[in-house]
Amino acid sequence: MLLSTTVSAQSASDILVNIVPPNPAPHENTTIVLKSYVNNLDAAMITWSLDGKTVASAIGKKSFSFTAPAAGVEAKIVATVNLPDGAIETKITIKPSVMVLLWQANDSYVPPFYRGKALPTPDSEVKVVAMPEIRDSSGTVSPKNMTYYWKKDYTNNVDGSGYGKNFFLYTTDYLEDSNNISVTASTLNQQSSSQANINIGMTEPKILFYKNNSARGTTLEHSLPDPYKITGPEVVEAVPYFISPKTIQHPALAWSWFINDNRVDLTSFNKSLMPLQIEAGTHGTAKLRLEIENREKIFQKTEKEITIEF
Repeated sequence: MLLSTTVSAQSASDILVNIVPPNPAPHENTTIVLKSYVNNLDAAMITWSLDGKTVASAIGKKSFSFTAPAAGVEAKIVATVNLPDGAIETKITIKPSVMVLLWQANDSYVPPFYRGKALPTPDSEVKVVAMPEIRDSSGTVSPKNMTYYWKKDYTNNVDGSGYGKNFFLYTTDYLEDSNNISVTASTLNQQSSSQANINIGMTEPKILFYKNNSARGTTLEHSLPDPYKITGPEVVEAVPYFISPKTIQHPALAWSWFINDNRVDLTSFNKSLMPLQIEAGTHGTAKLRLEIENREKIFQKTEKEITIEF
């Protein structure tokens, strides 16, 4: 879960306000720092108040730290700077809100009942959904009634941003190991907003071999060890992980089986099944290898090799 906050400030133009972190989370330690290129704040008496109560006062006290309130609750801070020409009052309102970012790899294959998450690989399409929780005087603001400003790797994405655009689509690049996606969700009156970011890593497609039984199906609980010993006719099933498209029998995927580097052409429609047969009285080893390549995405290719003992 990612958390952010809405911060608004009203101050004289010669007093600059810096809030650390810029978007405090609920109950997060927050520091407000005053700066000025016009006045000498180190020699000025500065008084800080929180929600109407004076909490600190000293000469040159340019910073103030406190704990941000709960989500949806406002903290009103006032910094009064006493200068020779008069007092300057700086008002800051901090109202934490909650933002959750969820993501999924739209075209990454995993087998049925796989307990993990489908991961993006080079040239994968990824969808990120923003779920902000912003409260105003009338209650929780609907996410559909907000404006979203998306960034990919710290660069504004104009096409993906706009009113009601609470999700963002992008395609991974083989040159990058991960992508940073950030978003700011704002109410229409711009008085409240929520911000969050997330780093989404990339992986490489892989293949695991399993034993296929005509009566019980594929035993997905345990992949085949290397080496793997057979004593009679068996069927090895190959299961690719994180390759696209999700339909692994799609014609874009080229399946190439090899035994001892000799290409084996399968006649069946299901290219993931490799039947193995040994001649009676023979013993030895053989190399079984499978290469899967997406013809439409040149950077999506994987292979797996194991030793078969018989």
